[in-house]
Amino acid sequence: MMHVNELVLASHNAGKLKELQAMLGDAVKVRSIGEFSSVEPEENGLSFIENALIKARHAARVSGLPALADDSGLAVDALGGAPGIHSARYAGGGGDAANNAKLLEALRAVPDAERGAQFVCALALVRHAEDPLPIICEGLWQGQILHAPRGSNGFGYDPLFWLPEHDCSSAELDAEQKNRLSHRARAMAVLRARLGLADV
Repeated sequence: MMHVNELVLASHNAGKLKELQAMLGDAVKVRSIGEFSSVEPEENGLSFIENALIKARHAARVSGLPALADDSGLAVDALGGAPGIHSARYAGGGGDAANNAKLLEALRAVPDAERGAQFVCALALVRHAEDPLPIICEGLWQGQILHAPRGSNGFGYDPLFWLPEHDCSSAELDAEQKNRLSHRARAMAVLRARLGLADV
């Protein structure tokens, strides 16, 4: 079993850092890659797992610490899994609002019954840059794509991601609910078990 009490998160996203620290609890101190480098590796993998590994190995290399990388995004059934690994830059780097607008446009003629989607999170944890035995954990969160944004919490595609069993969008959940239900929470639960951490 891998024992880690400090790691670097391969992300400059403050929201993600806060979410993951809350999910890991006090047992593991999470530091940002921003403390060590502003250079981002080229994410040229074809899957969430490949890109998470690229980022984790880069973060371990520049920090000298065990590194955790998260590659996550939205996979929409009617779009063959798009935007997928391109979720963050779906609209060419125009940010969340532009990404959401492009997604709504792509699904404009798609009926409710065919608007199924899932948020995907792949986590990769490496002890060092050349670690031959990384820990890989995945989490899926099933939902549907709305016709218009709802809610103001969260980030990314949260306002368009409808959760039928909760009768609300992901952006209408509070942080505590989202940290319990989300794709990232599901992947983190697997990671915590692999690390032997008690439930937070």
